[in-house]
Amino acid sequence: MALTFELAAFTVRQQDEAALVAERAEMIQALQRAFPAALAAWLTRQDDGSWLDVILWRTRQDAEEAARDIHRVPEAKAWFRHIAESRGVRHVEVADERLFALKRI
Repeated sequence: MALTFELAAFTVRQQDEAALVAERAEMIQALQRAFPAALAAWLTRQDDGSWLDVILWRTRQDAEEAARDIHRVPEAKAWFRHIAESRGVRHVEVADERLFALKRI
């Protein structure tokens, strides 16, 4: 069973961007409580102004289960109100990995 990235692409109305980021920590904490197989999460802003939410899961099955049941997590459901348009969710399995220490300067 391979580690799996979940890639969720979406747009956000400009006036909702600050709230999207501000409410992220609470939503991710609730996601981790509901789905302990969530290993890490990144929220990214793409060059075209859209967003890509990247979550690392222990397995693809875990990722798919969470995608199916995420609306049962009230903090996630509330966070989703900031999304103007979903551009889809994909799951990609890790075929090879190399972990490096993250140093912030």
